Amino acid sequence: METILKSEITCPNCGHKKLEDMPTESCQFFYECENCKEVLRPNEGDCCVYCSYGTVPCPSIQENKSCC
Repeated sequence: METILKSEITCPNCGHKKLEDMPTESCQFFYECENCKEVLRPNEGDCCVYCSYGTVPCPSIQENKSCC
């Protein structure tokens, strides 16, 4: 299965959505919504903002590797 490198993040504060390229070498712990400027952090138990707020989990999780 091919790893998907794009994920659409939805801000839980304002509902703004944006398609983003996910990093492949590290997890992303912070993400600032370009609409409301809220700084998103992963939910408890998730390794990154893509696993918490994205349509696709981060590459590490997709490849069944340990998260960052």
